Amino acid sequence: MSVIKVMDELLANKIAAGEVVERCASVVKELVENSIDAGSSEIKVELIDAGTKEIKVIDNGKGMDEDDAVLAFSRHATSKIDDEEDLFRLTTLGFRGEALASIASVSKVDLKTSTGELGTHVVLNGGKIVTHEKGDARKGTIITVSELFYNTPARLKHMKSLYSELASITDYMNKLSLSKPDIRFSLSNNGNVILQTDGSDNTLKAIKSIYGSDVARKMLEIHGENADYEIHGYISSPEVHRSSRNNMITLVNGRIVRNTDINRVINDSYHSYKPDNRYPVTVIHITVDPSVIDVNIHPTKMDIKFSKMDTLLELIKENIFKVISTKNLIPEVVIREPKPKYEEMTLNLTRDESDIKQPEPNVSEKVDFEEKELIVNNFYFDDDKDETVTYEVDTTGDVVMENVEAYNQYDEDCMPEMYPVGLVHGTYIICQNEKGMYIIDQHAAKERCNYELFKKQMGNPNVASTPMLFPVTIELSNTEFMILKENMHILRDLKFNIEEFGINSVIIKEHPAWLNGDIEETIRKIIEIVIATEKNFDIEKFNEKVATMMSCKQAIKANMNITMEEMEALVSDLRKCKNPYNCPHGRPTTIFYSNYDMEKLFKRSGFDTIK
Repeated sequence: MSVIKVMDELLANKIAAGEVVERCASVVKELVENSIDAGSSEIKVELIDAGTKEIKVIDNGKGMDEDDAVLAFSRHATSKIDDEEDLFRLTTLGFRGEALASIASVSKVDLKTSTGELGTHVVLNGGKIVTHEKGDARKGTIITVSELFYNTPARLKHMKSLYSELASITDYMNKLSLSKPDIRFSLSNNGNVILQTDGSDNTLKAIKSIYGSDVARKMLEIHGENADYEIHGYISSPEVHRSSRNNMITLVNGRIVRNTDINRVINDSYHSYKPDNRYPVTVIHITVDPSVIDVNIHPTKMDIKFSKMDTLLELIKENIFKVISTKNLIPEVVIREPKPKYEEMTLNLTRDESDIKQPEPNVSEKVDFEEKELIVNNFYFDDDKDETVTYEVDTTGDVVMENVEAYNQYDEDCMPEMYPVGLVHGTYIICQNEKGMYIIDQHAAKERCNYELFKKQMGNPNVASTPMLFPVTIELSNTEFMILKENMHILRDLKFNIEEFGINSVIIKEHPAWLNGDIEETIRKIIEIVIATEKNFDIEKFNEKVATMMSCKQAIKANMNITMEEMEALVSDLRKCKNPYNCPHGRPTTIFYSNYDMEKLFKRSGFDTIK
């Protein structure tokens, strides 16, 4: 008697749902991607209790006729591909034909759709059609998914908290709005709007909607291409970073993807420009021929394979470094006016409309000044000038400041010339020039100068060595001694004269000429690094660690008074560095106060309204 049977379709759909529908965010993802593939220019997502009770997606796409509306819930039914060859030239987000069938099998679904003529209304419970009737002729689709996992108690029991579910949906919608800035997205939960974009096809405006004006103002544009790939998008100035990699957003042909190699290269490109345990905010679009990638390796379609991955990673690394190494990255201290306690106000712009095309300010009608900034930043694209313009409005609604070349406040002079005038607490050098005042952390600045000097010298095989008056003898454990013995050539290449000296001991008779300070302690630290990196030893990483360690040890300490001549020499050396903005650990070396902000601090200058 045969024991192998063909599965019931509903059972097969429930099994598939285990891969496709992990949580509420999975449902939102599949439904919204269908709306995008349908050519929608406006998509609304309305949630009740973070989607656990209801998820409604409303779009103005091309809709479906009656036959397609019913067939869409069959397994492996799709309009995206016709044959095997189509898998290698995908231009749509969806293509597997599993999502709607899987979602319907574990929930209750209400579908209203129309191509602009007579519409269709379909209701399903647990994957079975219970209602199939004529509907209204509104072009587009409204699909409502309620009581998710009502018929799979085990899955329902393991749903996350409402906050966690909402955070996951919001995160996905944020990324999607950056992927498709030409679509108006709206996300609300229990009637409260969480995300609203304008669909203006301006990625920077989408970044502002998600991260706010302060971050958007500090984003830097990147663009590059090679024979296989083109990249474009925005990366944050090194002073803007987060504790999680989640804000490093990669988009491939409009698809949100996850790739650890790309994230690693992006983060490594910021090396020594930021702390190692912090991550930049990036939105990078990768455009590539669909035949070069494979998106059909996981039901979520977020993990993809690349051909010629090395050329892509090199392209990303080169372009990020090119941008951040040619900009003035000195953090600027921005002074805000005291915040008056108004409970409610309306902002109205009062500038001649013939001079400026004014959008409505992107703020709510009620402004709590205990929590919000006094100045509200707005921007628009001026077609006459063919450039983006930012402006600010004060509480009266008057335009108070205009900045052409939006979000690019950085001077092309990487490190402006400045002149020391004094020292505070034996730690901070005060400098000035015609733009304002600079405060330099002397320890961080010296660390940066030392670091770049040591990196250069360690990479020079012809560096001179210096005999030691009193050779240094170092005793090790037998394990440490065996590891060091295997890697003795590394130290000899750096011009250390090192030999075995008795049992589990070594003696150092010469050291590189650039080594100074507490020689014995530094040598011990270098040997510790060699021993600690015995596995997968990388000379570049070794040089990096040694240079970072020595640059800190040999830097000027805090609370150490130096002369004016020493200040001038340090500032001069800092300006010659490839990256004068951060110490090797990523801390800033310099901060800037503009003349304008200092005058505001001392009430010497009010806002001058633009006439």
